[in-house]
Order: sequence, then structure tokens, then C-alpha cells
Amino acid sequence: MGRRFFLAVVTGILAGVGFPQLTQAETFRLIVTHLEPPLVPNSVMDFAAELGYFEREGVDVELIRVQQTPSALAAILAGEGDMANVGVQAVLQLHVLGTKVLRAVASPNKSLPFLIAAKDEITSPSGLAGRAFGVGRIGSLDHSLSTRVLAAEGVPMESLDVVTLGQPSVRALALAAGQVDATTMSIGTWMSLPDKTGLAVLITPEAYYSAAPVVNKVNVVTIDVLENRRADVVAVVRALTLISRDFAANPDAWASAMVPHATQMTEETLRELALSFAGSWSVNAGLSRPELQFTQDWIFGTEDFKDATAPELGEWVDFSIADEVLTAIGTQAGSDLPLR
Repeated sequence: MGRRFFLAVVTGILAGVGFPQLTQAETFRLIVTHLEPPLVPNSVMDFAAELGYFEREGVDVELIRVQQTPSALAAILAGEGDMANVGVQAVLQLHVLGTKVLRAVASPNKSLPFLIAAKDEITSPSGLAGRAFGVGRIGSLDHSLSTRVLAAEGVPMESLDVVTLGQPSVRALALAAGQVDATTMSIGTWMSLPDKTGLAVLITPEAYYSAAPVVNKVNVVTIDVLENRRADVVAVVRALTLISRDFAANPDAWASAMVPHATQMTEETLRELALSFAGSWSVNAGLSRPELQFTQDWIFGTEDFKDATAPELGEWVDFSIADEVLTAIGTQAGSDLPLR
């Protein structure tokens, strides 16, 4: 998301928002930026509602579906939702612009499970030099993160022929058609490709995140909601943590839940996809101070944040909700150990 575009969106948001309004209704409205359960661990929000996890924790959750983070931010700042799953970069951009009422309390899917796929004749990252590499756009998340990942492999992005192609599905199809030699996509997009002949995963999601441990999305609430509906916020985070633990322990349960929503994929393929999420589930609510600090440092090193002053983590992250949940249900081994 470019800075100019975001500034225009935020201007529109703030024009109609004086201050977040506390909602007295019992229903807890969770804003998500997808129209159906996505093929990533973020789908726990949909399935926690569908499978009764929220209800068992004593909170009546309604999912409010919008298409992108700016719309989600507009809704929560206007008091039309109580919690929103949004991009970290957008939260920090709002903070820099002076809107400092949001606090991240959890991350049910802290990172997109990105991988780099390539023609199978390219057997190592060094083989990408001089090849056509598809990206969403220059400066997009996939371009920025992949630049860091490839640099860690000794392959500067400048040595590649970078081709802007747009959405991940378009990039994946371009790779399959031989229009580019490699590109970045999520594991879900990779698994949904109908024909992978001549293609292979060059950099796995685990290796990708290890080189660029950037937290992509968090669940935020306003200060008003945090103070006045704390019990509901705790219940929602507890439900999301418990369903994440159940899916981590039994990946087939996620595959079965996804079957009605992913008719383009076989249940066997969904099971394979579920297995690929091992280690990606937020079994401890998804908040780690070192990873969030790394994320903030990385974001403030990008062109969109040139000359901006970075806040302290405590100005936009509240660890107390996750800590309260983990005090009650314990900490579990996983990739999201609650380091503070």
C-alpha cells in the first residue's frame, strides 16, 4: 500500500470520525478482510464462529466482512466494529498520522505463509540471477520481503529481471505459463495450482519467514473497547488460541472445515495444505516482542516511512490480553512463544 494512497484513504476515514464510539450491544463484531475463509491459518476466525468456539467462551461474535485493511480501519474507527484483523503497516501509518487509539491484542495468523516457486530447472536461489521474477508491484509486500529473503541467499533483487504482475493468483498462473521464471506466493496459492509440471518450491515458507520474520496482520481494538469490553476481548482471543491449538494438533480438522468453502480443491489437497501449516498456528495468541520489534524496524526502514519517527511498541501493542489468556490456559510449544 503506497503512502499517498493510504493518506487519501485515511483522510476520508478521519473526516467522518471524531472519536471511536463505544458500542453497548452485546454482540461483539469482529471485522475481517476476506469474504470467505482463506486458505491460510487466518481462517481460524471464520471457523471459531462456525464451529462454536466463540459461543463456548461465552461471547456472541458477528463477523463483519470487508475487502481490504483501509475499509476495516474505517469501520473500527467509526465504531462499526469491536475488533479488526488488519495489516501492521496500516496500523503504524495511522499512528504516524496521529490516530493512536488502536492496540494490537493478538495475531491469529502473524505471517503470510510465503514461498518462492520457480521452474524446476532452477535448483538454488543463485540460479535466479538474470531470470524473470514476478512481483505484485515495486514496493509491495511480496517484493519487499522477497528482496530481503533473496539477499540472505546472496542474490540481490537488482540481479533479477523484475516483472510487475499484480495479485498472487496472477503471478502463479504466469509462472505456470512460463511467462516468468520464479515468483512469490502463499502456500495456499501454490497448492491450488492445477498443474505444477515443471515447477518446484525453491524457498519454503519456513525458510522464507526465518529470513524475514515480519508480522503481517494483527487483531486490533480501540482503547475504549479494551477498557470497557475487556472480558469479551479476552474471550475472543482465548477462542482463537484454542481453535489454533486444536488445528495444530489435528490438521485434518481444518481440512474438513475448509471443504465446503474450497470446492476447487480436493480434500486430499486440503489435508496436504493443512500439514504445511505446521508451526504456523498461533497457539499462544501470536504476539512476540522480538518479532513485532523486527517488524516495526523493517517497516520504518521502507520508503513509505521515510523520516517518520517510530513509536514504542507499547503505544500500539497491548500484551496484557494475551498474557491473561495464557495465564488461564497455559503456554504451548510452537513458533509463537510469547517472548516479552
